[in-house]
Amino acid sequence: MKKQPYIRMTVLAILAAFVIPAFAMPKPFEGVITYKITYPGNKFSESQMAMFPKVMTITIKGERAKSEILTPMGAQVEITNYTEKSKVGLINMMGQKYAIQESNEEIMEDLKSAPVAQVQITGETKTIAGFTCKKAVVTVEENGSPSTYEVWFNEDFGAPDPNFDNPLYKDIPGVLLEFSMVTPQFMMVFSAISIEKKGISNKEFEIPSDYTTTTKEELQSKMGGGM
Repeated sequence: MKKQPYIRMTVLAILAAFVIPAFAMPKPFEGVITYKITYPGNKFSESQMAMFPKVMTITIKGERAKSEILTPMGAQVEITNYTEKSKVGLINMMGQKYAIQESNEEIMEDLKSAPVAQVQITGETKTIAGFTCKKAVVTVEENGSPSTYEVWFNEDFGAPDPNFDNPLYKDIPGVLLEFSMVTPQFMMVFSAISIEKKGISNKEFEIPSDYTTTTKEELQSKMGGGM
């Protein structure tokens, strides 16, 4: 009978080994990040700029995310599964709705042809939409000369490898809250302006029933190679 206190202590220790980490682990982020989109140095007229998207949202629930950009031509949505490292693009163009699924193997194959980017995480920080962000400098060889991009990111959103499919930013270990993208015609700068924590329904990450599932190749063929 004298051993009972030690037995109880052992049982409590075992329970603590399971319970304490459960309380210590941060709750996965659920919410919506809203970005403004700007086009610095562009040479387009006001009427042309009116056709460009101005806002992007990213809805996050743990290891899943949905980004959405609204354009005058329709919505462009991408649903990402960070566990499987796969994604689905939803394209709604003038009533034509397509869901383009990409496996991790397909994404990795596409990245093989992309130039290798060098990432340097600096000691600089700044607050964006209430979150402390780290600065990274990304250098990549483009058209025979190096190009440099500055980005600000945060690691508190819990998604593993959140940029795995982005050839420029794939080695940055956090969600980007300020970054740029360059096209042959213009530069786009995305800056987070609000981060709202709230419950997100699993339905947000489902493919709507009125979308036709297809591949990039099939869609390019339907559109005459215009994608």
